[in-house]
Order: sequence, then C-alpha cells, then structure tokens
Amino acid sequence: MAGLKEKFRRMLSHDIGIDLGTANTLVYMRGRGIVVNEPSVVAVNQKTGQVVAIGTEAKSMLGRTPPHIVAIRPLVEGVISDFEVTEEMVSYLLERATHGSRKLWGPRVVVGVPSGITNVEIRAVRDAARNAGAGEVHIIEEPMAAAIGMRLPIMEPVGNMVIDIGGGTSDIAVISLGGVVRAKNLRIAGDRFTEDIISYVRNQFKILIGEKTAEMVKHGIGAVCPMDEPLEMAVKGRDLITGLPKEVILTDTDIREALSPSMESLIDSTRQVLESTPPEILSDIIDRGIFLAGGGALIKGLPELIELELGIPVHVAIEPLTAVARGAGIVLEDLQGFGDILIQNEDELPPKK
Repeated sequence: MAGLKEKFRRMLSHDIGIDLGTANTLVYMRGRGIVVNEPSVVAVNQKTGQVVAIGTEAKSMLGRTPPHIVAIRPLVEGVISDFEVTEEMVSYLLERATHGSRKLWGPRVVVGVPSGITNVEIRAVRDAARNAGAGEVHIIEEPMAAAIGMRLPIMEPVGNMVIDIGGGTSDIAVISLGGVVRAKNLRIAGDRFTEDIISYVRNQFKILIGEKTAEMVKHGIGAVCPMDEPLEMAVKGRDLITGLPKEVILTDTDIREALSPSMESLIDSTRQVLESTPPEILSDIIDRGIFLAGGGALIKGLPELIELELGIPVHVAIEPLTAVARGAGIVLEDLQGFGDILIQNEDELPPKK
C-alpha cells in the first residue's frame, strides 16, 4: 500500500535536488540527472526593482552594467543574503528544470546547505524554496550530500572524510553510521581564492584586475604545487600609478604564492578535525583516504599538497562540481531510508519537555 501511495505521489509531482551554492546552483531532476547548472548571479534594475537576467546571462554582466543595473550574488558564504532575489532565482531554476510543466502538487525538493548554518538561515532556505513553488522541502548538509553523491558507505560503521570546497565555504567533515562525527566550516573557498589573486596582482604588479579576470587566471594557471611545465597567462587591468590599461604576464608560481595563506588555513583546519577524530575512525581514514568534492577540488596540485602535508591518501570525486547535487538526487530516491540524515523541520521535532 505504501509503495502504491509513493508511486501515485510521484505521478503528481516532480522530485528535484538543488545544490544552492555561492558560485553556482545545480538542479538535479529525478530520472534526468543534472538539468541546470547556472552561476548564482542575478541582475536587477534598481529603478524598477525588476530582475533583468539570471544565471549565465547575469554573470556576463558583472562589472559591465550601467549604474541602475546591478549584478549581485544573492548568496554570500553559502547562506542567503538577499531573500527576495534568491526566491526569484530558485523560482526561475525550478521553472527551467520542469520546462514549465505543472503537476497537481508542487515539486518535492532536497536542498544542500553548508554545515553549521543557523536555524534562521535554514528557515530562510526552506521559505525561499516554498515561496518559489516547492511543495515539500528537505534540507541536507552539503558534505553529507557530497559523500552520498560519491557513493561512500556513510551508513556503515566506517570512517569517511570529505572536504567539500565550494564557492563561499569549505566543509570538512568526518562521517560514520549516517552521522557527522566531526566537522568544521571555513569561509575559505573559491571566492577567497579569487580575492587572493586580485590582492596579489594589486600588491606585486600595482595593477587592478576584475573578478572575472581573476577567475580566468584561477581556472587557467591556478596551481598549488610546482608543475612539470610552467604555466603562464597574460592579464589586462588598470595601472594603479598611471590609471591607464596595462598588461602583465602571470605564472603558476605567482598564483601559488597568492594562494599559499589560504591553503595553509585549509590544511591546518583539516589537521584540527583529524586531531579530534576518535582513533578507530582515524585508522579508517588513513586506510581509505580523504575525498575532495566541489569546484575547489579542481585546483591543480591540491590533492598532492594535502597528501604531502597530512600523510593521508587524497582522492578527487568523479565530477566534483556535481557531487552535492547528485547526492541530493540519491536522497530523493529513498527519503525514508535517508530520513535520519536530513535536517528536520522545526515542526517535525518532538516537543521539548
């Protein structure tokens, strides 16, 4: 009877998993996989208050808009900073994912959020999804979703260590028996790496470059270990002395130096989590290794650097950018089975005595 009820419900609503990220938002749809992967950027006309563009189109406007049109990121460090704009963005992405098709019930949604966010921030995510048209909203911590997306045995009595390096935050978590044993959330992630590059170029070359240029450098020649062949890239910016345009050549050595302080903080935080992990679980991690997910996992030489510093094997997820969204999709397949790992709604919690 329960199986028939679930089958009937699926006929009447969509099942959607969302990785609501600071840099990019991904949408997983049951039966179709990842259907939307858009930058978390919204362009707003301040004169009318209307949304001009969302996603890739809005990101292309960053730094290139007239004064009355502002391209903004509605999520800062993994949490909602502008509720109404986030609601508009989620509504647009749900519309795109379903191609505007309507079913009797609103979609059932699982949303990934950074570990350690407050109840107020969780409520904001839940309300934004509901106001955007979701019928049923479930919240899951991103490192847990990433571990599920990587098919790690999180429900078994085995230690699993995941580092999810996103755009606004990095989540370091040790997971066993369907729960987080130790965790740490850092505000050191993709956006901080971009800022590091902008600051380095300003201080060393006296040139001001934009966010998009710094991101291109990060993706193109960003490396935290020496490469077999040197990498270099020409970048254009404004000379801070003359005020005129100027071009300089950056190398992977420059970027390694720029990212060094942030990498030290990331590795130190990972070391702190390991130091507080129970010995039995720690022995599992030494045998099984550390698993990297998120866009930051794609930085050249990062797995080798962590392995060198900590003496533990490091593995990068297949398609690390989509690990959280894939995990949310797997949870949708069996919400009852994964019920204990979801962040419960406040109205589902037992009353306090």
